[in-house]
Amino acid sequence: MNLERREFLSTLTLAGAATLFSGNSLLASTLPAKDKLGVALVGLGYYSTDLLAPALQLTEKCYLAGIVTGTPSKAEAWKAKYNIPDKNIYNYQNFDQIANNPDIDIVYVVLPPSMHREYVVRAAKAGKHVFCEKPMAPSVADCEAMISACKSNKVKLAIGYRCQHDPNIQAVMKVAKEQKFGKVKMVNSAAGYFDARTDHWKQKKALGGGVMGDMGVYALQGARLATGEEPISVFAQASTTRPEIYKEVEETMMFMLDFPSGARAACQTSFGINMNYLQVNYEKGWAKLEPQSGYNGNKGSMSDGTIINFPIKSQQAKQLDEDCMALINNTDLIAPGEEGLRDIRVVEAIYKSVASGKTVKI
Repeated sequence: MNLERREFLSTLTLAGAATLFSGNSLLASTLPAKDKLGVALVGLGYYSTDLLAPALQLTEKCYLAGIVTGTPSKAEAWKAKYNIPDKNIYNYQNFDQIANNPDIDIVYVVLPPSMHREYVVRAAKAGKHVFCEKPMAPSVADCEAMISACKSNKVKLAIGYRCQHDPNIQAVMKVAKEQKFGKVKMVNSAAGYFDARTDHWKQKKALGGGVMGDMGVYALQGARLATGEEPISVFAQASTTRPEIYKEVEETMMFMLDFPSGARAACQTSFGINMNYLQVNYEKGWAKLEPQSGYNGNKGSMSDGTIINFPIKSQQAKQLDEDCMALINNTDLIAPGEEGLRDIRVVEAIYKSVASGKTVKI
């Protein structure tokens, strides 16, 4: 740690130490209702910098109120760019003092998956609603602890499944729900890209890396949302073409899912192959999306000539606004913590299948 970073952390920690409240004496519990909620981003990597922060300039029900970072230069840059007051800038040591800040209603955790549980729990104890990026966490136990912490502290937890807010995905979900073409018979779902990075958290097991928990969740979600069911068994195989980079985790995963109705899904995900599509075959027709989980441009068609093409200015802005509306109106979230848990339960089963070479019940 360099001198600048040490001084920055020390200064912020000392500045806020005198005002630290316990979880039982939160200002948040006595605040009046708002029609626009303040969001603090935790972790200022690519997704926060290039997607969430710009999206928060487009939202109607929330705004960028604060940041949490361990990098002094990022803090200064964001402060200047977004006019963030000093009192709304935190580091990882004094993070818990966010409990005292009425400007911040929501903490959005955008960190490597291995850190999700810690910061979701700390945010919940601070009395703040929590948005958490996917994958929710590396394990079912982590997910359950996060859900429990939010419930016991009477705050809401939403997972950053932007695609579930996308009307293009919702159109395919509607087909299964209404059985427009009869029952689902087979799903093919793929999500992957070529990642040229050689030293990133996605390649480190201890940080929650591996393709299955990242892009694999999109492939898995494609199958789950297209059928409207939860899988009951899985057979999976992992592989890599770059063992010098993917030493600890898989680069590519292929998995077959069985659903209660008899529907089956063939899913692929990779950090070494560009692919992104969803093909659903029903008893009397089909629907397809390509891409299915892009940041924009998701589109497709159906066998009866229906075109699926609902352009969105910003998926992230739509997700943020809809989740904030659910908080403001105290209605159900589109993707609560339980939704993230469902995926990780399947992800754990996929890894068990890889290890055993057998089909695993879920």
